[in-house]
Amino acid sequence: MDDQGNKILGTERIPKLLIKFAIPCIMSLLISALYNIVDQIFIGNSPELGYLGNAATSVVFPLTVIAMAVTFALGDGAAAFLSIC
Repeated sequence: MDDQGNKILGTERIPKLLIKFAIPCIMSLLISALYNIVDQIFIGNSPELGYLGNAATSVVFPLTVIAMAVTFALGDGAAAFLSIC
């Protein structure tokens, strides 16, 4: 690996880095939301679950997003801390 690849965080402009690292995160959140929409469609069409199933998935989805945010933050923080050590 060349030295330039290792120094990109210190030499590249911040807006460019922000876009470079934010796009994969935004895409993963959009795919997760699309997954939830498809779940809502299938659960809503189910004769056994119907609106109660949609209510349950509507309550759980934000909790899932919060749990993912906490685990990603802890994982990234732990990785950075171990790299520093």
